[in-house]
Amino acid sequence: MKKLFLALSLVALCSPWIFAQKLNQSLGNVSEQTPIQHGMEFKVGSIKARVLVYSPTTFRITITPAAEFERMSYAVSGSPQETKFTLSDQNGTVEFKTDSCILSISKNPFRVKLMNTKREVINEDEPSFGTGIIGEEICTYKKLQPGERFIGLGEKTGNLDRRGEGYTNWNTDYFGYPANGDPLYASIPFYIGTHGTKVYGVFLDNSSKTHFNFGASNERFSSFMAEEGEMDYYLIGNTSVAGVIKSYSDLTGRMEMPSLWSIGFQQCRYSYYPESEVLTTAKTFRDKKIPADVMYFDIHYMDQYKIFTWNKERFPNPKRMLDEMDRLGFKSVVIVDPGIKVEKGYPSYEEGVKQNLFIKYPDGSDFIASVWPGRCHFPDFTNPQTREWWGQSFKGYIADGIDGFWNDMNEPASWGQKVPDLLEGYYEGVKANHRRWHNIYGMQMSRATYEGTRKLLGNKRPLILTRAAYAGIQRYSAIWTGDNRADDESMLLGVRLVNSLGLSGMPNAGYDVGGFGGECNTNTFARWISIGAFCPFFRNHKMIDAKDSEPWSYGERVEEIAKNYISLRYKLMPYLYSAFYEAHTSALPVARSLAINYTFDPKIYDTRYQNQYFFGNGLMVVPVTGPTTITKAYLPGGSNWYDWYNDEQHEGGQEIFAETPLEKIPVFVKGSSIIPMQSLVMHAGEQPQDTLFIHLYKGNDNNTFVYYEDAGDGYEYQNGDFHQRELVYTPKASNLTLSDAKGKRQSKFNYIKLYFHGFGALQSVKVNGKALGTQQERFKLLNDMPQFDPIGKGIRADQSQIRTASFSNQQAQIRISW
Repeated sequence: MKKLFLALSLVALCSPWIFAQKLNQSLGNVSEQTPIQHGMEFKVGSIKARVLVYSPTTFRITITPAAEFERMSYAVSGSPQETKFTLSDQNGTVEFKTDSCILSISKNPFRVKLMNTKREVINEDEPSFGTGIIGEEICTYKKLQPGERFIGLGEKTGNLDRRGEGYTNWNTDYFGYPANGDPLYASIPFYIGTHGTKVYGVFLDNSSKTHFNFGASNERFSSFMAEEGEMDYYLIGNTSVAGVIKSYSDLTGRMEMPSLWSIGFQQCRYSYYPESEVLTTAKTFRDKKIPADVMYFDIHYMDQYKIFTWNKERFPNPKRMLDEMDRLGFKSVVIVDPGIKVEKGYPSYEEGVKQNLFIKYPDGSDFIASVWPGRCHFPDFTNPQTREWWGQSFKGYIADGIDGFWNDMNEPASWGQKVPDLLEGYYEGVKANHRRWHNIYGMQMSRATYEGTRKLLGNKRPLILTRAAYAGIQRYSAIWTGDNRADDESMLLGVRLVNSLGLSGMPNAGYDVGGFGGECNTNTFARWISIGAFCPFFRNHKMIDAKDSEPWSYGERVEEIAKNYISLRYKLMPYLYSAFYEAHTSALPVARSLAINYTFDPKIYDTRYQNQYFFGNGLMVVPVTGPTTITKAYLPGGSNWYDWYNDEQHEGGQEIFAETPLEKIPVFVKGSSIIPMQSLVMHAGEQPQDTLFIHLYKGNDNNTFVYYEDAGDGYEYQNGDFHQRELVYTPKASNLTLSDAKGKRQSKFNYIKLYFHGFGALQSVKVNGKALGTQQERFKLLNDMPQFDPIGKGIRADQSQIRTASFSNQQAQIRISW
């Protein structure tokens, strides 16, 4: 009997029903409230909540079960603006009203609602759940609105509209990820919601593992959840997607101007070695007259994969080689991985141990995991001292002549893919376990690389590239989408990933053209290099033991296609550099999802058209796969459109069929667009001819293009050393106005040549009131490819002599000041 009783007791003790279950505890009624600067604090039982007015369009809501609010963010660089708002407290509701939005806090229970000034709901908590806590997890539930769509969320696979999907933010080394793979390498927990005519944004600033549900497996709510820490999110209300992106960038910062060479074509392979192969590849680009600016050194340049070293057998004299690369017009970029090999006498290891700079176990010993060099320690980039040491460690590379730094394996990745959660980081003195610092590790490595190399390079802009990232990465680095696959599906996925990153405040992004993993077939490479020419970050890359993947590696036909599209990109440099200036000043991406300009057009979310995007503000790219010879394209309403290659006009608001021979990626120009171009150069350091070509496309909408140039490197542009003009087209008045120049810099162009598309026969042109003749001529965008020859009407004038100019066609006027 005693044995039976003991057995029953053990069964009872092991039964899950004996233990209290962790159920959701939603926030209840407010018991206390205290006005504070910029907002108010609330007590909700044992929970603390805070609302801050950050700007007329942005509110910060923080909810914590802890005794105090956390004080530190790696993502947010902005502080609350001095914002006029009214505060009311009546009928159980506290309202914060700015000139743009109303944030309403219901006190019984605590619930959040965002409205416009007409009191129409933009975003609101699910009434029953609001914010709830399950154990350490904290989750906010938002009521699904009729027809609500969700876009953005950074580097996420899937469709443009994320409704019905769920995602996790946990930076992951995911080789050969599929079209629905998640999570990937970067975590940017910021998305944009739309419904009716309303637009809003949500940025969850919690660096632990987070989960977003956009109505997946339920029809009641969307939600965002952090596995630990606070519910700290920013709710942004604006009238446009572009406005939401700008408000987000007011919080997390904007990109610096890139160097001109860093937006040219870049060639990479895992790996080019020895020195002779590097130089031969560079010379082949020049011999074949294929423009290029950058070549990369992958991990085989190092001595046994040890960072800050060279393999002296493969590269006996790095400085001599890099000087020769400079002479050829190439910039050089090296890969840098965080793992520091555990090896006595290796300076980086000895310095890191001596200065106590590595990630640690709770007992104070340095963490060791295996990666490319073997057993490694990992720098603690949440420690300012480590970041300073890391940055100074680039002295040798820079003395040799390296121009850029490619941060890889920084999720952080290690063999086994299971970093223990108990590991501790300095976390700016607060100390945190791996669950909190994991997602910001790559960002802080990139930060350390950027800050260090910027100091060491003096008046040069380093190219910083990263695989892993967190919100705010745009302040320090460009990003590429990791180890993709060499197939059509991955090619189109890359387009959506870059567009999604652009929607998430990350304008300088790209993918490995040709696919990193696997063999790329001829047709797919031809398409990929063509599409890549319209990508912000344009790099061709291929893994070890795969066949060669340089532009000439796929036969003469594909080589000519690659040469043509790379050349087109270089002719578009004035347009492209101006687009990067717009990203620098306003955070508008260079590759723009159609959801930015056509948010409420349901057609753009159609999976047939969701890959279409704007490159800058005037060119719409229609990606197609390898074997396609004809495709359907959607031309959004409200504008007329021109076929980029032959000036054929189309009305907007319709689907059309476009021919797509292998030589042609469909590109359409929006009516009223202004496209500045230059003559062909082989690299950014080569001076173009002295004429700037300005293409004006007749349309019905007013349009302003901000033309921008500076030295293309250095930081003197921050002190006024730039050349900027507004080109303003006013169709109803038949005017094109080129404003007076801003900035101290003289333009590199002495002449301008205007091309008028869609205006019909021009009868006269006036410059400074003097009539000139016009000529119809063929302006070749690509080398000797007749199907790429837009026909325009052009005039050429000395910019130093132009003050006003006009052309007339039945009394139409264009006025120019240059």
